[in-house]
Amino acid sequence: MKITIEKSIFREYDIRGIFEKELNEKSVKLIGYFLGQKIAGDKIVAIGYDARSHSPVLRDYLTSGLNAAGCTVLDMGMVATPVNYYSNYIDFNGVTTDASIMITGSHNPSEYNGFKMTLDQSPFFGASIYALGDEIIANQEIDIKDNIKKTRIDVKTPYIDFMVKQFSHLRNFPKKIIIDGGNGVADTVITDIFNALNFNYEGLYLEPDGTFPNHHPDPSEEKNLVDVKALLDEKGDIAFAYDGDADRIAVLTHKHNIKGDQMALLYSMKMDKPTVIGEVKCSQVMYDELERRGAKAIMYKTGHSNLKVKMKETNADLACEVSGHIFFKHRYFGYDDAIYATLRMIELIADGIDIDEEIDALPQVFSTEEIKVETSEEEKFAIIDKVKELLKNPPSDFPKILNIIDVDGVRINFEKGWGLVRASNTTPVLVTRFESTDQTLAKEYEQKVNALINVAKGLL
Repeated sequence: MKITIEKSIFREYDIRGIFEKELNEKSVKLIGYFLGQKIAGDKIVAIGYDARSHSPVLRDYLTSGLNAAGCTVLDMGMVATPVNYYSNYIDFNGVTTDASIMITGSHNPSEYNGFKMTLDQSPFFGASIYALGDEIIANQEIDIKDNIKKTRIDVKTPYIDFMVKQFSHLRNFPKKIIIDGGNGVADTVITDIFNALNFNYEGLYLEPDGTFPNHHPDPSEEKNLVDVKALLDEKGDIAFAYDGDADRIAVLTHKHNIKGDQMALLYSMKMDKPTVIGEVKCSQVMYDELERRGAKAIMYKTGHSNLKVKMKETNADLACEVSGHIFFKHRYFGYDDAIYATLRMIELIADGIDIDEEIDALPQVFSTEEIKVETSEEEKFAIIDKVKELLKNPPSDFPKILNIIDVDGVRINFEKGWGLVRASNTTPVLVTRFESTDQTLAKEYEQKVNALINVAKGLL
């Protein structure tokens, strides 16, 4: 039976698809082969993978392709995505890597998997991924033979040692910490770090299990935080929850579920006039408060790869996404690491910061969660273009527009708030979000922008 490789698996930030249906022996071997050629052959590539049962299978397919391209493959085994990223900054008995590939479906359902790629300490994404996909599809008749030659490496031990050394001043932190691993890979390292620092903690669902038997590993969804909140209320002082590959974090107190943009405000308190990058979904409160404190605030595109590249370009100290991707260049390497973000939050508390008090002191706004509007891969970007056209001459009853930011979709600034419409780069949906100092106005912004989206759909 002839297998056709789907173009849809090549996404803005990574390669992602369903195991066997889209990510199968043929497609993954070719991904390894042509990616190996992009790396330029005769280079060293480190591979790690998450808890999904099919991740080691994909590792072997990928290894065969990389070997066919002339690369040397290092196998770090099951690791968290930030541990995979860390492999790009250390050497292994004098050998340094040229690239790393993380095999992970992140927070997607268990049948999904994918690849997050780093070349020369920078993300391989966007146009590079799309060009790779075109090349693979044009050459899918090439047959790659099995060759799973690889060398096992230990990245977890140096990563753990680094964290313990960097945060040795937190040893014996007295407060009770609750952590929820969501049966992802956070606990391939986190309890080793906590034990070495003699933290008082209790964990939920720490055993890696790619079927995710207890709840979906997405801490940005309130329904996935029910158990960790209950344990926090019963016996904890602060709680943290992680996504499937441990590059996103949720921070919970008895009063607040602290979003990524609020975390950025907390973390930046201990930085001297930092440059902080936020995505288009971040609250205006974050940008305004950073500027008020003398920091430089930059609004940029959503997506972990976009933010990492922008951080390098601007030499920023910190970046964030509302969903809990937190990127530290300040005292770190500039990638998203939920384990490191955990330790930096504990450090703030140890330094006497009352994080509830700080959140309570921020200006009150009414913000919606991310609201998803179903569409298709073919139409989502076309709808955004139509919305932009309609905003040039909006309906007479449309709220007064102060300005429009189009760095990623359309963020419409009104007199007392804003509305956002952007096309998801990973799923066939439009993502909307609305915020205002007035709850009624926030709802009005939502209704008026949704009406505009419906008009745009009708014009296609």
